[in-house]
Amino acid sequence: MPISGTAPGNDPPQTVTTGPADDPAADLSVASYNIHKGIGTDRRRYLARTAEVIAEIRPDILALQEADTRFGTRTGLLDLDSIRRDLGLTVVPLDGVGDAHGWHGNLLLVRNALVQEVQQLVLPGLEPRGALVTDLVIAGQPLRIVNAHLGLLPVSRAAQASALIDKISQLEGRPTLLLGDLNEWRGGGAALQTLSQHFQIAEARLSFPGRYPILALDRMMLSPHGELLEVTAHDSPLSRRASDHLPIKARLRLGGFPMAKLT
Repeated sequence: MPISGTAPGNDPPQTVTTGPADDPAADLSVASYNIHKGIGTDRRRYLARTAEVIAEIRPDILALQEADTRFGTRTGLLDLDSIRRDLGLTVVPLDGVGDAHGWHGNLLLVRNALVQEVQQLVLPGLEPRGALVTDLVIAGQPLRIVNAHLGLLPVSRAAQASALIDKISQLEGRPTLLLGDLNEWRGGGAALQTLSQHFQIAEARLSFPGRYPILALDRMMLSPHGELLEVTAHDSPLSRRASDHLPIKARLRLGGFPMAKLT
């Protein structure tokens, strides 16, 4: 299936303000978390536990994967109202997701950001995979966030990475953070090789399986407009039970990309 732009039939997303501007000099806390639809390593679906892990991390930017109910029961979704009230994280609005939270399972939450545009991408491959490309202003600086969940088959991952790069290359330039469950455990895999031509890939951290992680499936990478510092897996007694993946997290230090370039 070819990559698309915004989902068919969707109107362009409106600009949404999620809070006042932060200190431009401050680092941002960023995280990526495959929540496995709230099903933990004990095989229990417990979304309140997922929210507690998010509270442990307290990110400014949070990319979630498998944040939907497409492949099973319709019972149990994250309480986004409580997450907004208690943690200050607001979901980036999406079109056409029905009863599910995310676009192909991908959901983005941000703190104190001005969301400018969201594109919901259908990625090629045998499995239903997608990505979110979100342009926003945070801490007074422009940022593009790509939240992706790549396929299980190497040939699909390679095609999906190429499709993401093709799409990003068509957009106006700005600092870009790509993160998510890339399902790529080989450091020299074709998907990572493609992405490494355009991004600085952060050091791999073991994140899967959640109870005893041995594979670095979840990754972060940044265009050359800043730094990802202190990249770690969020390893706590709770996170080892809450999902089959550990979250990964980092400090994002942006390089002062001038807003004038975007006007």
